[in-house]
Amino acid sequence: MKSRSPLGRLRPDYFINSVYDIDAGWLKNKGIHRLIVDVDNTIVARDVIMPDALLQEWVVNLQNSGIELVIVSNNWSARVKQIAKELDLQLLAPAAKPLGAAFKRAIVMLGSNRGETAIIGDQLFTDVLGGNGAGIKTILSVPVSAVDLIHTKMLRVLEKFFLKRLSKKVLVDRKWQDVGARK
Repeated sequence: MKSRSPLGRLRPDYFINSVYDIDAGWLKNKGIHRLIVDVDNTIVARDVIMPDALLQEWVVNLQNSGIELVIVSNNWSARVKQIAKELDLQLLAPAAKPLGAAFKRAIVMLGSNRGETAIIGDQLFTDVLGGNGAGIKTILSVPVSAVDLIHTKMLRVLEKFFLKRLSKKVLVDRKWQDVGARK
């Protein structure tokens, strides 16, 4: 059961260093068969205009294993539309994450239910907060790039504060580490 407390809604279910840490076996082991995927700084850097071959292979491997994916992004630029097209994925944008309507619509697009759906994203205040509010599993990824909008950079400062208190995880050299493991 997801926490209903305001702070608990910021706690991700899982931490990953990269989307490439996840495969269909891991997802299915967690009961996840449908995946909502953020774009900017989750699967590509904010300034990247085309997905590379590795990302395309990751998507195809998941799909071939029965995992359905949809891209959900607050960014509605032509760039994001092109990335979705190149990956041959449905796109919901602009999504207005963390509002629940975006997640409900994405679940419908996937033909899914909350219990078998997760979101992978790089931000606590959009991806994790929205996913937890929608009652789906949440996977927080290390941002793939330091390139961010100014408001996102400000929110990253707050993210660090909350992560230390809620999760006992910190970013060290672009990797998640337990607070107790720091040297």
